[in-house]
Amino acid sequence: MTLASRFSRNAVALRSDRPLSNNEIAEVAPSILAQAAHESRSVRYSYIPTVDVLNALRREGFQPFMVCQTRVRDDDRRAYTKHLIRMRHVEDIAGREANEIILLNSHDGSSSFQLVGGCFRFVCQNGMVCGDTIADIRIPHKGDVVGEVIEGAFRMLDSFEAATEQREGMMASVLDQGEQTAFAPAALALRYDEGKLAPVTERQLLAPRRVEDQAPDLWSTFSRVQENMIRGGLHGRNANGRSTTTRPVTGIDQNIRLNRALWVLADELRRLRG
Repeated sequence: MTLASRFSRNAVALRSDRPLSNNEIAEVAPSILAQAAHESRSVRYSYIPTVDVLNALRREGFQPFMVCQTRVRDDDRRAYTKHLIRMRHVEDIAGREANEIILLNSHDGSSSFQLVGGCFRFVCQNGMVCGDTIADIRIPHKGDVVGEVIEGAFRMLDSFEAATEQREGMMASVLDQGEQTAFAPAALALRYDEGKLAPVTERQLLAPRRVEDQAPDLWSTFSRVQENMIRGGLHGRNANGRSTTTRPVTGIDQNIRLNRALWVLADELRRLRG
């Protein structure tokens, strides 16, 4: 069953509670299944279909649960543009949270193959990025790309232990009201330019969307702030005093950048609290 499908100005995304098939992926992210590079690429460009890499990862136990691709103005690039796949290994697909490997690529020269560490919270159906704990792996379009991506995916699996320890440390760290209030403006500064008035308040960022997120621990606080910032939908005032609603962060690069920065901020608070 599909849980979420979103169409926006910047990206098209689909997430499911079961592994996605290629037919489902093709409906929202056709660039993942592109069978050739964009015509702008020269003969020196080594074309490696993302779907070939995805199928190889499937054979190694990795399954796609979310796909996304950038919305472009030029329709000719739609089948080749930057795309993202969030995958889980067969041994890590249940529980309160699941580690995810994020695969990025394009067929128009805008991105090389890239692997990024992520985390998925089942309670809010929201995907996070594991800060700087897990190093990104970049693989250029040349050589044995499929083999290098598979090797990188397993290396990343081994690295998730550190991210899990950070997550458990955040769960064990209980914040008082003042500490929670201090976390929110620091998070706002990551999203909005310094010196400009943010359209929403710290209190709005800290507001839980469900009973499960009301706990005062650092992980719950971080999760509330992350979801409210990434998903948007908060009502506020812009710099001119007019009513506005915050937009979801759907751009692939912006989403990863903000998610990563929020994780680093939360983990730094964990470190400071010992």
